[in-house]
Amino acid sequence: MTLEFSLTSEQEEIRKLAHQFAEKEIRPVAARYDENEEFPYEVVQMAHKLGLSPAAFIPEEYGGQSLDFLTELILNEELSWGCAGIAVCIQSMALAIAGIRASGTEEQKKRWLPEFTNPDRLVLGGLGLTEPDSGSDALAMKTRATRVSDGYVLNGTKQFCTNGGIADYHVIYANTDPSKGPAGIASFLVPKGTPGLRMGRKEKKLGVRASHTAQVMLEDCLVPLDHRLGGEPDAEKSGPGALGALMTLEATRPGVAAGALGIARAAYEFALDYAQDRKQFGKPLWQHEAVGFKLADMAMKIDAARLLIWRAGWMATQGHAFERAEGSMAKCFAADVAMEVTTDAIQVLGGYGYIKEYPVEKWFRDAKIYQIWEGTAEIQRLVISRAIAGQRGTIKLRG
Repeated sequence: MTLEFSLTSEQEEIRKLAHQFAEKEIRPVAARYDENEEFPYEVVQMAHKLGLSPAAFIPEEYGGQSLDFLTELILNEELSWGCAGIAVCIQSMALAIAGIRASGTEEQKKRWLPEFTNPDRLVLGGLGLTEPDSGSDALAMKTRATRVSDGYVLNGTKQFCTNGGIADYHVIYANTDPSKGPAGIASFLVPKGTPGLRMGRKEKKLGVRASHTAQVMLEDCLVPLDHRLGGEPDAEKSGPGALGALMTLEATRPGVAAGALGIARAAYEFALDYAQDRKQFGKPLWQHEAVGFKLADMAMKIDAARLLIWRAGWMATQGHAFERAEGSMAKCFAADVAMEVTTDAIQVLGGYGYIKEYPVEKWFRDAKIYQIWEGTAEIQRLVISRAIAGQRGTIKLRG
């Protein structure tokens, strides 16, 4: 059996293109968008036109390019190396795409997925799952979907929605029947401009500030019957519901992990360059063991995180199930590495690492969210512990 770590020629070309784009188009404007908390429409449109958005990973039968998942991880790392906030904006349409692919009927996929693939037209997506009173405990959601003659009426509030209120398509999760547990949760595609859907408070965040995060308010929002993803349920069949279907997209967590890796790599590379140029007590900083050993630890952690991420990506590409929560392992470890490496990068720079003249303080702020979103570090460890103990079936979140 051959063990291969090299990239294909196509993957290498995409990596180079993404890196050049991050270096030339993202980094020069990253500080401005971070400071102003503005959505970088022009940068996102350029990335989409170049095929660097999630639209490229949509299957060919729906208008995409069918690029494989490992390639997506490589792309995520490079874009996040440029700026995590702008990278999230570029990748944000993946949220709605994931919801449609997870639950949509074949007819619905053919209807809506091609909307995202036109390189000359940027279509933003959003996903409403988290609520003010329910984060990790998604089954506690209060948003209700009430069946009426011509569709469903949605009422509730969604919290921390990426592209909330500005997305062209929101995938909204709502409870149709609390007595059914997970099977009662359905997902609905709600186009921008639908009466009853509006943006609530836009959040002011610690990091990834270019990304638009806001509440989505649903007030007697009427959604047509054919906008319920997956169609009407079969009374004779029981299933995991839309939430369970979404969680089966196990590849989402390694994708987030790749973003954390990009941040860590950016901070490490900057700290290494600084330690090679800066002299103290007559020699470069890196030659002082207190600094040199710190840089060595940073390099080891980054490589270890990438190996976990690529393993998960390879498994997903090959169709292997994450029996030991390999997706959660990658996400949890990479998020912790991003936080540790950015903290150490600030320490290497000393006082300069604490001021906005240098980018490491921004990377430190950006890193923290990766221990929170897409399942907190604590939830990931819960998933992993139960998976390795052979109790995977007792939990709803997948690795």
